[in-house]
Amino acid sequence: MEKRKIEHWLTDIGYTIAGILFCGFALKSFLIPNSFFDGGVTGMSLLVHELTHFNIAVVIVLLNIPFIIMGAFQVNKMFAVKTLVAIILLGLCLQFVHYPDKITEDKLLVSIFGGVFMGIGVGLAIRGGCALDGIEVLALYTGKRISFTISEIILGINIIIFLIAAVELGLPSALYSIMTYYTASKTISFVIEGLEEYTGVTIISSQNELIKERLVMDLGRGITVYKGERGFLKESFDVSHPVDIVFTVVTRLEVRRLRNLVHDIDPKAFIFTSTIKEAAGGVLKKRARH
Repeated sequence: MEKRKIEHWLTDIGYTIAGILFCGFALKSFLIPNSFFDGGVTGMSLLVHELTHFNIAVVIVLLNIPFIIMGAFQVNKMFAVKTLVAIILLGLCLQFVHYPDKITEDKLLVSIFGGVFMGIGVGLAIRGGCALDGIEVLALYTGKRISFTISEIILGINIIIFLIAAVELGLPSALYSIMTYYTASKTISFVIEGLEEYTGVTIISSQNELIKERLVMDLGRGITVYKGERGFLKESFDVSHPVDIVFTVVTRLEVRRLRNLVHDIDPKAFIFTSTIKEAAGGVLKKRARH
């Protein structure tokens, strides 16, 4: 058990350090030299740096401190400590690590690759159990007090950031920065979820017995069966039949194979899918703890 804890601890440190280095690269080699922005606290820091020319390393640390304090109450103290250390290390990285200066001036390349490297960095830090941007902690804190979702709160904060950027630095810079934020967000999701993002699949078919057998024996998937009724059509609303509703969880790489398998058995089968953010236990394929 102790050996496993040490391995997990070392893995967390490795992810966090790699995330810090990627974020530093995105900031110093792409975003800062070209006056580009991201969303969240990082976007606020870049905007303050651009308008006041304060040291970006100091600005990032100072602006994140209030959100780290919130994190101690909203998440836990260990998360807050790890995040504080990570933010300070990011500041030191920006101050002392020498990255290539202004790799490109092409605005499209800056917005895409700056976002990609930033997303990789933030995603790796999250997998390491901390955060390099306190915006989600703020959204979590605010969401408990007003009737908006966390996503809506984050979107609203970022809209304010990009509107200020548009007024102070011009609309083109703000638009390219929105593209940077979008690219970073998608990259973060990919880094956290990976290719094995899970998908829930629900199947309603008159051939459910054969489908259940093929799912278990051929795909090796665990299934859950709900008892339901099918029918209730407009022309025969009073007519229905009992049916087994089959539910299973697969990776998104397996969805097409599952669809083909079901279609071969029953071309009229009703299938719908839903994204599952996190799943564990049962007979799911083993995946990384992070």
